[in-house]
Amino acid sequence: MRPSRGKAVLLVLATLLTVTANLLSPGAAHASPAVQYTNPLAAQRADPHIFRHTDGYYYFTATVPEYDRIVLRRATTVQGLATAPESVIWRRHTTGEMGAHIWAPEIHFINGRWYVYFAAGRADDVWRIRMYVLENAAANPLTGTWTERGRITTPWDTFSLDATTFVTGGVRYLLWAQQEPGIATNSNLYLARMGANPWTITGPTTRLTIPTLAWETRGYKVAEGPAVLQRNGRLFLTYSASATDANYCVGLLTASSSADPLLASSWTKSQSPVFASNAATSQYGPGHNSFTTSEDGQSDLLVYHDRNYRDISGDPLNDPNRRTRVQKVYWRADGTPDFGIPVADGVTPVRLMAYDTPGSAVRHWNFRARIEADVTPLADSQFRIVGGLAGGGTVSLESANYPGYYLRHRNHEAWVERRDGSALFSSDASFVRRGGLVGSGTVSFESVNFPGYYVRHRAGQVWVERDDGAAVFRGSASFVLE
Repeated sequence: MRPSRGKAVLLVLATLLTVTANLLSPGAAHASPAVQYTNPLAAQRADPHIFRHTDGYYYFTATVPEYDRIVLRRATTVQGLATAPESVIWRRHTTGEMGAHIWAPEIHFINGRWYVYFAAGRADDVWRIRMYVLENAAANPLTGTWTERGRITTPWDTFSLDATTFVTGGVRYLLWAQQEPGIATNSNLYLARMGANPWTITGPTTRLTIPTLAWETRGYKVAEGPAVLQRNGRLFLTYSASATDANYCVGLLTASSSADPLLASSWTKSQSPVFASNAATSQYGPGHNSFTTSEDGQSDLLVYHDRNYRDISGDPLNDPNRRTRVQKVYWRADGTPDFGIPVADGVTPVRLMAYDTPGSAVRHWNFRARIEADVTPLADSQFRIVGGLAGGGTVSLESANYPGYYLRHRNHEAWVERRDGSALFSSDASFVRRGGLVGSGTVSFESVNFPGYYVRHRAGQVWVERDDGAAVFRGSASFVLE
C-alpha cells in the first residue's frame, strides 16, 4: 500500500525529529576519544618527527646524540615505535659537506617518493650548517637506496636548518630557519614555494618572524624547528625559541587558510609561549615538535622532545638525554589548539567529559572538583588513570598538573588532594571503573569504600553519591573519556 499524502508528511517529520534528537542527544557534541600512550616514547632521541603514511605505518626519525647518522623506525601504532627496530639509513661523510652535526631529520612522502630533510655541517667546519635532502623511491623507506639530492639553496649562504614542508591551497611550501645577514639573531623563520622538485624553492622568500620577545631570546635569539597543523580553517605554525636548555619553549603563529601564507601580514604571533617547561611534572625544555594523528585518525598528537631534569652540566648540545614524547592536542571552542603542559612521565592523561552536558569536563578549582566548559588552564581538567591506591583491580585519578594529588571523596564531595599515605585516603581515592551507567561509549567510576556510590556531577560540582536508578543520576554519573 502507498501511504496517503498526510501520512507521508508525518513520516518525513518523524524521521527529521529522530535525526534531530540524535544530533542533540547527550554525548553528541563530545570531541575526539581519549588516547593513552606511555612517555617517554624513545630515550636519547631529539627533534622527533613522526609521519603517518597511507600504508598503515608510522615512520619515526630523530636526532641521535652522536650527530653522525640518520635513523628510522616504523610501527603500526605510535606506542609500537618505542620498541620497533631502528635502522641506520644514512651516515655522515668523512670529509667535506654533510660531515658533521647531522641534525633534525624529517621524513616526508611526496609525489610517490620518500624524502628526508636534515641539517649538516662540514667535516672541516662543523658550524657551517646547511639543509640537505635524501630521496628514496622504494615503497618501504627502510629498504631501497637513499640518494643524496644535495643542498637546498636559499637566498643567503648562511646558517640554515630545520626544513619542513606542507601543502595548503594546492601549493607545496618549504618552511625553515635561517640566519639572515644584517639581522642580529641566531635564526628566523622563512617560507617559500617548492620548485619543480622537493629540494628546490622558487619565487620570493618571506621572513615570517624574528625572535624579539623575552621568551624567544633567553640564551640565544632563536626561532627554529617549525611545524604546521591545519585545522578549523586556519594554519597553526609552531616553532621553538631560546637556548636548548630549560629555557627552550614553543611559540605559535596563526594564519587563515584562505590568506596568502607568503604575506608576513597573514600571520599573527602569540605573545606568550604555548608550551613550556613545567617543574611540577619535571619536564624541561620542551620543543622542536612535529604533529601526527592517533591510530583512529580522530586526535592530533604533539610529538616533541624534552629532558626530565632542569640543570645541565656544560653545553646543552653535549647532553644526550633529550627524549621523544607524545601527547594529545586539545581544541578550544574557538577552534584554536591547546597544548596544555608537558605531562609527567608515564601514561598520558585523559579528560572526563560529562555525558549529559556536552563540552563540559571535570576539573579542579581551588582543589574542589567541579564541571565546566572551556577549562583554562587545560591541565586542571586532565587526569591520569592509574592503578588504584587501594589495589585489587581499582583505579585512581591523578591530577595532571598536581602529580601526587588524586580525586577523592570527602563528605560525599569530590576533591583533588595530595595523597597523605593513610588507608582512608587510599580508599577514598580508589574506584572501580565500570561501563557507563548509560551504556556504550561511556564510563562510570564506583567508589571502593561506598559500593553503589558513583562519581557524578550535580549543580556544577562533582560528588560521590548513591545510584538511585533514575535517568538523571545515570546521565550525570557517566563520562566520555577525551
